[in-house]
Amino acid sequence: MKDISWSDLDNDERRAIAVLGAGLSIELCDPLALLTLRRIGLIEGSHLTAAADDLRRDAVSKSVAS
Repeated sequence: MKDISWSDLDNDERRAIAVLGAGLSIELCDPLALLTLRRIGLIEGSHLTAAADDLRRDAVSKSVAS
């Protein structure tokens, strides 16, 4: 996976990561966003990869710190 930042993702991709990170159903996610996230290695099956989880945690941490 290339170095991808939270700002590189569109709103649907960010929402999909947030939904899956919260343990909600993959069916709540935009199908195109899921395809993109799978292609770039942030989703495997119906779960976030470790890289996606780290990206989500970093985004939350930065948001809270602001």
